[in-house]
Amino acid sequence: MFSLSFERVLGIIRSTNAIDLAAGLAAILALRMAYLANHKGPRTTRLRGPKPGIFFGADKVIFEASDPVAVYEAWYKEYGAVYEVPLMLGQRKVILCDPKAIAHFFGRDSWSYVLTPENKIAAERTVGKGVLWADGEIHRRQRRSLAPAFNSTSIRKVTPIFYDASHKLKLKWEAIIDADDSGSAIIDIQNWLTRQRMNHVSLDTIGLAGFSHDFSSLDGRKGSVTSALEAFAALPKPSSFTICLFIFLRRFPVLFNLLAQNDRLSRALYKPMADISKTLFEKAKREKEEGHLDGKAENSVVGLLIKTEDAETNTYLTGEEVLAQMVTILVAGHQTTEISMTWALLELARHPDIQMRLREEILAFDGEPTYDQLSKDFPYFDAVVHEIFRLHPVASEMARMAKEDDVIPLSQPVRTKSDEVAHSIFVARGTFIGIPIAFINRSDALWGPDGKDFRPERWLETDGITQQARELQGYHHLLTFGDGPKACLGKLFAIAEVKTVLWVLVKNFVLEMRDALDEVEKEEGLLPRPRIVGEDGTKMPLRIKRYDG
Repeated sequence: MFSLSFERVLGIIRSTNAIDLAAGLAAILALRMAYLANHKGPRTTRLRGPKPGIFFGADKVIFEASDPVAVYEAWYKEYGAVYEVPLMLGQRKVILCDPKAIAHFFGRDSWSYVLTPENKIAAERTVGKGVLWADGEIHRRQRRSLAPAFNSTSIRKVTPIFYDASHKLKLKWEAIIDADDSGSAIIDIQNWLTRQRMNHVSLDTIGLAGFSHDFSSLDGRKGSVTSALEAFAALPKPSSFTICLFIFLRRFPVLFNLLAQNDRLSRALYKPMADISKTLFEKAKREKEEGHLDGKAENSVVGLLIKTEDAETNTYLTGEEVLAQMVTILVAGHQTTEISMTWALLELARHPDIQMRLREEILAFDGEPTYDQLSKDFPYFDAVVHEIFRLHPVASEMARMAKEDDVIPLSQPVRTKSDEVAHSIFVARGTFIGIPIAFINRSDALWGPDGKDFRPERWLETDGITQQARELQGYHHLLTFGDGPKACLGKLFAIAEVKTVLWVLVKNFVLEMRDALDEVEKEEGLLPRPRIVGEDGTKMPLRIKRYDG
């Protein structure tokens, strides 16, 4: 297949005569406008909305904003709970912030609303044709095959593994602190101990719980999987020119196939994941055939995938799909949880009063709670975790495309572009839909004037959650894990892992900001993550000391 390097594409674009480039873009725009003008059938309801730019549209505004939530907040206040934003070359996207509209959308997600073409390509190249890539019946079949590994019964069995990995981390931190005569140490929680990230806790737990395999990353072993994940996490913040090019490619997804650079980055992550997944799967399958696969391994993700590959049922998976599921779990199952852990430790360091109250609840319990106890016996602990997932969703926005015409109901009417009142909106096939998750999770309009504050007490107070927020569906009225057919399959796994790690660390350590003047920002990478302003990469240095009672 013909391919160009990313640098070569940039060179071609930069060297192109300005007049020729303008003429080419004008021709593309003209063709696009002609298509829209002659498109047959009903059109999507025209809504009010911003006009950020005729060429790059709202994408560039959001990409370059230091606080995208503030941009969505301003649009919400001016245009209402449902509005449209312009995209490149005459396209537009409908933004849904209305609870009833969002519930309808999630209920039909995977059937009426599917991945956008560029996201479909990105998912396939990063994790293969697994559950993150699939839509419709394929998605339902794949999800059924994985569901037993992520229900309460399965998480209950692997909770001891979470504790074991957390205690390994505890011992590492204690050794670092003991080596410092001051009685405390500055530990980079995202890049501690010679570039070993917090995601090693997640990598070890997902390896043991999902595949009965110990990556031993907490013990210092650094394999190809860890190296690939670190490379993706450390991707530099894109330049303005790169953002513009990316927006252009999003509107013409087929051009992604011309970029060998994109392929190189994807292969750097996918190949080691695929290799180790294949090895683990073949090893487990061989052990099963020989009768050596123990009960724990048989009930793990890899054990269940063996059953689905062999079964002639509606959960049957092909070999390619089995591999894709394992890669998906390795990538999505630990990167996202690691980021949530980092935010949790950061927020506790920034709020010592909350940290102290949480520690008091933990210390009042003798020993380590079971999964069931963690799930229901610690109200303030629950409130802290809810607040972490509310304020810091890993995915800040969800983008879909309408696969078929649809009518979306609204809880409150909106005004159309022609100033008519609409109680529902018509969405034509091919329309882009956006759900600004981070904004909805912390919007003042939905959560009250303290919606952007880290305040766990809201979950314990009688009127702490506003009526508007209660209208939102999903996990505790949060969109962090999505909802409907495509709701996050690993939600219970992630919550249990975050809770066990926090339990061990908060019980044994006091977390403080390194400097009271330290500011935090989000750094772009494979997934956005926090970093201290002025630090290289995604460093998150905190002052850690033992809790001595």
